[in-house]
Amino acid sequence: MTIRLNGEPFEIAGPVSISTLLAELKIDPRQVAVERNLAVIKRDRYETTMIGEGDEIEVVKFVGGGSRDC
Repeated sequence: MTIRLNGEPFEIAGPVSISTLLAELKIDPRQVAVERNLAVIKRDRYETTMIGEGDEIEVVKFVGGGSRDC
């Protein structure tokens, strides 16, 4: 089945949870935020939130840093 992952078509075997998708992508769920169809999904719902045909998934990694010149 095809979903959109970060704006690009992406094939997955079938309906999977967000946790399963992140594991397949080797992404640590503690270091990302996930949006499904324009809704931010809370981390405690990754295991129970299923991804289906045509869903749009955005995975955003947290980036640290900044400037000392504030």
